[in-house]
Amino acid sequence: MLDEVREHARINSEDLKRRVELKQKTKMKPWQFKVVDLVKRKAHLYQLENKSFPKWIELFRVVEVLGNGAYKLETLEGRAIPRTWNVTNLKFYFS
Repeated sequence: MLDEVREHARINSEDLKRRVELKQKTKMKPWQFKVVDLVKRKAHLYQLENKSFPKWIELFRVVEVLGNGAYKLETLEGRAIPRTWNVTNLKFYFS
């Protein structure tokens, strides 16, 4: 009897995980940036001084769209950023 209860709980747990994953994939759409869009970058943990410090810092311009959510950025002064950034770490800047 105990094995049946555990198996039933495992099946329910797997079903719940599948439904949550499906709902998240259908509801969430990542940003699609274009060249010359202005974006803000997510702050690293070491850059946050305290709780009230802004979570999104610095303003960048998208220089190149590399695909799969990867972007090359530059500062507003035109200095290139040496690495690529994923869309999950960027936020569109509304001016």
